[in-house]
Amino acid sequence: MAKNITARAENFPQWYQDVIAAGELADHSPVKGCMVIRPTGYAIWEAMQATLDRTFKETGHVNAYFPLLIPESFITKEAEHVEGFAPELAVVTHAGGKELEENLVIRPTSETIIGHMYAKWIKSYRDLPLLINQWANVMRWELRTRLFLRTTEFLWQEGHTAHETYEEAQGETLKMLQVYQDFLQEVCAIPVIAGAKPEHEKFPGARDTYTVEALMQDNKALQIATSHNLGQNFAKAFEIKYLSRDNQLEYAWTTSWGCTTRMIGGVIMVHGDDDGLIIPPKLAPTQVVIVPIFKRAEEREQVYEHAEKIKAKLGQVLGKLRVSLDSRDDLRPSDKFFHWVQRGVPLRIEVGPMDVKKQSGMTVRRDNRAKEPVSLEVMAERIPAILAEIQAGLYQTALDRREAHSVQVESYAEFKEVLAQGGGLIYAHWDGTRETAQQIQEETKATIRCIPTHVPAEEGVCMISGKPSEQRVLFAQSY
Repeated sequence: MAKNITARAENFPQWYQDVIAAGELADHSPVKGCMVIRPTGYAIWEAMQATLDRTFKETGHVNAYFPLLIPESFITKEAEHVEGFAPELAVVTHAGGKELEENLVIRPTSETIIGHMYAKWIKSYRDLPLLINQWANVMRWELRTRLFLRTTEFLWQEGHTAHETYEEAQGETLKMLQVYQDFLQEVCAIPVIAGAKPEHEKFPGARDTYTVEALMQDNKALQIATSHNLGQNFAKAFEIKYLSRDNQLEYAWTTSWGCTTRMIGGVIMVHGDDDGLIIPPKLAPTQVVIVPIFKRAEEREQVYEHAEKIKAKLGQVLGKLRVSLDSRDDLRPSDKFFHWVQRGVPLRIEVGPMDVKKQSGMTVRRDNRAKEPVSLEVMAERIPAILAEIQAGLYQTALDRREAHSVQVESYAEFKEVLAQGGGLIYAHWDGTRETAQQIQEETKATIRCIPTHVPAEEGVCMISGKPSEQRVLFAQSY
């Protein structure tokens, strides 16, 4: 276990902060609640962004950019929206040395400004569907913050689309939910549960909200991405109308969907160990690091020459591997190993004088520390295979952990007992009322994470009120 990282079992929140510091992922800003994302952390975000952006474009979306500042009157146009975001708004009242005629809100999300623009751009059914995504920053004045998971300012993407019918908007909402689910499971190696938010947990102003939830190693849930069918609420508030195929003036049906730098926090808490960060190979900015090892100066040239051969060999891999060569001579090998371990690089290849003679390299996996000598001759085939094994192994480990901490309960006493013994994901019957959900939250700090799409209908009774229930919902304590 690394001396600069608190053990997970000892203090998980402190472990999380220590991993971020040791991996040089982010730091606290002078502005309370804000963070500075350091190059290593930002490289992970760029990798996430690149994969998602490509997928968004493959599904017909295009990127645009909308202003950071929004007229305060826009926020008040949609009643549920303003009520939901009012406590979190940062408001600009002065600029250029003068008091503004109208206050400006720093965007907490962009539905309002985008709705205003869509009303200008959409005139006919021929303008639909309009499928736009934006990569941006937003600000929500959070009282309790934690790096990546919940900060006052954070980075995200927000997709905003407009459609002719409810069915088209619903199809878009579920399609993008599936995009997030696939990305998280296939690239981030995080198993997630998709489902609908209950009425009282919906995005302010949405008709329906869907989420993907994951279990962290401390048995708390994390909401990682959401997709919203906004119905015609924002269209009516901002007069987004179009001339239909029947020559009638109709309101458009809109959606929004997004994910944030919170995903980096999810990767840390799902995969990290007591030595620090572990990044899944498909996501890792550096997938393989080559570390030359030598004791005598006369060995240096041969070792580096062989290391360069290995790097060139890996460069021939179809699709290209992201490979780094650690050429620092002022550090001991053990210090180099420690450096790359704490940055979560999936695979290390150690190259010493004996490896030069054998025309091979010693691979060391980050996930389980397994070592395997690989000859130069087969390196271009074997290294991608090892990375694939690491990717699959991380996902399976996370899935096994989730399944081991997922339970069904029939009574409230059982529910409380599970939480007292460490928590996890709890499937239980609920009567569908806000009052019951609020009681559970107040008494246990557990909330309804979603109404899972994979759980079939099942008649039962609410564990508190005894009223009828048609399906179990997913409860957990969460971030």
